[in-house]
Amino acid sequence: MNSSSTQYLNSKRMEVYEPMNPFSMWGDFKGNIYQDAAMIIEVDAKLENQLSEDNSHTTHGPSNQCDQEASKPVDKVLRRLAQNREAARKSRLRKKAYVQQLEASRLKLLHLEQELEQTKAQCALMRGGVNASQLGFPGAATHAGIAAFEIEYEQWVDLQNKKTNNLKTALNSGMDDTELDRLVQDALNHYANLFNIKATVAKADVCYLISGVWKTSIERLFLWIGGFRPSELLKVLVPQLQLLDHQSHDLYNLIQACQQAEDSLSQGMEKLQQTLAEAVACGQALGGGCYEMRNAMDKLEELVRLVIQADYVRHETLQQTLRNLTPRQAAQGLISLGEYLQRLRDLSSTWAMRLCEPA
Repeated sequence: MNSSSTQYLNSKRMEVYEPMNPFSMWGDFKGNIYQDAAMIIEVDAKLENQLSEDNSHTTHGPSNQCDQEASKPVDKVLRRLAQNREAARKSRLRKKAYVQQLEASRLKLLHLEQELEQTKAQCALMRGGVNASQLGFPGAATHAGIAAFEIEYEQWVDLQNKKTNNLKTALNSGMDDTELDRLVQDALNHYANLFNIKATVAKADVCYLISGVWKTSIERLFLWIGGFRPSELLKVLVPQLQLLDHQSHDLYNLIQACQQAEDSLSQGMEKLQQTLAEAVACGQALGGGCYEMRNAMDKLEELVRLVIQADYVRHETLQQTLRNLTPRQAAQGLISLGEYLQRLRDLSSTWAMRLCEPA
């Protein structure tokens, strides 16, 4: 032990390099290489087997996955289009309901204003010791008559649109003149029904009827004694009809006759307004701030007859016009009349929507 240690110290001190046996080192190194190579080959074999198994399991996977990914955008677009259509439909329904709600609110406000005015008048008469029912204030009966008229008029408008569409269908289908004339007479009778229900409500409250609150705002621009002016309506409709020379001449004469009747009724309206103002101004004082209004009430009764005469002129104008036309021309004329009146109502709704839109 001591000799070997001394030898190691001496050699170290003398810096003598003693090479190791290269052959023995090479043998150990060669053995390690073979073992590492075998391990590498085994690992590579396992990796190849695993890759082959993965490929066998995913042979059909990528194609199916691509198909599913390709179908996803199409389904998404279709679903979005369906959602947009449903949203648009709901928006139209909300808009229609909103317009109807506005119209109902307008009618309700008019009813409240009218009820307030009639209540004030009744209270004034009762303070003067006058029976309001004898002076033309039936109270609840008047309101019931007006409410019934508004319901009937709304139904009349809906039925008029249906009859107009029926005339369109008949005219486009080439229906024979006999059947077409039957539809024309049915539409004419429908206008006669309107004049009848107007006469009923005029007796209940002629001021309500002649004011035109039961019509839309645009229709009231053309109002004349509780309805449309027949000569002006003929001037709008006649140019849309293909007329023969003698038909144009007859309708021109009819327009002149309508204007004469309208001038006579307009003069009667002006005279009635003047006499009504004089009757109100000359009413006898009853005490308590009230005045005798019987003479003025009589003048309002004359106003009822004037409105009924104006509707008679309207009805006769329609009848005379249709008599100068063939069944097909008459059908076209009624279609144009119905569409013209409906356009006025549509314009009123559009105008009301514009006023309600935020600035």
